[in-house]
Amino acid sequence: MNKILSSFEEAVKDIYDEATILVGGFGLVGIPENLIIALRNSGAKNLTIISNNCGVDDWGLGLLLQNKQIKKMIGSYVGENKEFERQVMANELEYELVPQGSLAERIRAGGAGIPAFYTPAGVGTPIAEGGEVRSFNGKDYMLQTAMTADFGLVRAAKGDHMGNLIYNKTARNFNPLIAAAGKVTIAEVEELVEPGELDPDHIHTPGIYVQQTIEGKQEKRVERLTTRSSAKG
Repeated sequence: MNKILSSFEEAVKDIYDEATILVGGFGLVGIPENLIIALRNSGAKNLTIISNNCGVDDWGLGLLLQNKQIKKMIGSYVGENKEFERQVMANELEYELVPQGSLAERIRAGGAGIPAFYTPAGVGTPIAEGGEVRSFNGKDYMLQTAMTADFGLVRAAKGDHMGNLIYNKTARNFNPLIAAAGKVTIAEVEELVEPGELDPDHIHTPGIYVQQTIEGKQEKRVERLTTRSSAKG
């Protein structure tokens, strides 16, 4: 089955207003930046976005924030996104902060068909208020429900025409989980190869989880560039 699309506009054309979207990446690493730009240009609005963080002011998911396309953001890290902070303080944006490990496990559980699980993370904090807390072996745990979404947007270093994907280093933090939890998963691939060229032992996401694939070059911005002067002799 050939799952290759010809343009990023085509890739996001079915994403509708009010959709819930899982978006891969960790900081600005491993984000499907071209898909995000295409989604910004599509004008789809009132979106619920689930991602580790919301990009920066002028890149990644920050572009959707600037364009007022996000109704609710679910993530674990605000970062240095001033527009995110402004919209929250102005009651223009709904948000839900989730401990990073719990966020990853909620997405993993969604992809695995597990409806909920108990975790000690967040017990005794405002996150647990109003939630179900149970004791196991003398320790308290809070109930967390699984996460799935209408669409999953991921980025891979390599992929083939069958949708098999390989991620590079930090990009493996959330992208493989999201690929499994999206009802329709769209993969942005830096290098597209023919079926059989990927070592089966190195494939991180099997093609059965991926509905659409598109190849594209990336800008790969740095979230915060830190340099130091060279040592003087």
